[in-house]
Amino acid sequence: MILSNSEIHKALDEKRLIIKPEPCPRVPTVGKDCPYDTHSVNLRLHNEILVPQSGKFSIDLTNPGSLAELITQHSTRYILNDKQPYNLEPDEFILARTIETIELPITNSLPHLAARIEGKSSRARLGLIVHCTAPTVHPGFRGSLTLEMANLGPAPIVLRTGMYIAQLIIEQVYGEIILNPSEFQDQSDPS
Repeated sequence: MILSNSEIHKALDEKRLIIKPEPCPRVPTVGKDCPYDTHSVNLRLHNEILVPQSGKFSIDLTNPGSLAELITQHSTRYILNDKQPYNLEPDEFILARTIETIELPITNSLPHLAARIEGKSSRARLGLIVHCTAPTVHPGFRGSLTLEMANLGPAPIVLRTGMYIAQLIIEQVYGEIILNPSEFQDQSDPS
């Protein structure tokens, strides 16, 4: 079951969902954007972007080792600011992350929550994909959300730190959970 905006507010109040900094305002206010849609909450683009390098190397996903280290070794890091946005060119792929960190605690109280990070239709209509194939945020996850972004459109898309870039959809998970943390637990870097 997908949570409505009022149920998302309840989950935040009950600490079954933690978003830092918490998006505000919770309800539409004259002169302010409300990040809560009917069943999702909008998230913003962090200032850090990784641009994978093209080159004459191959990536063997069956080799042991840290995927984050491999990505970092073969990427260029950019830091955005108000005067220096990033132009995402057509057919370009980058890794970015959200300003907000998310936590979906597993506690003794039920129900537990999971989430999906999805693109925003206003960005998708320009050809912007924000998660490619990995939208799932598992129960027990804690950290910032990595965005696997690509521009499928015909023109560069200007990316600015703080812009609404994606939406988080919260879902209830039924049943007991057996912990199995991912290698991305507590991530604070797009890699």
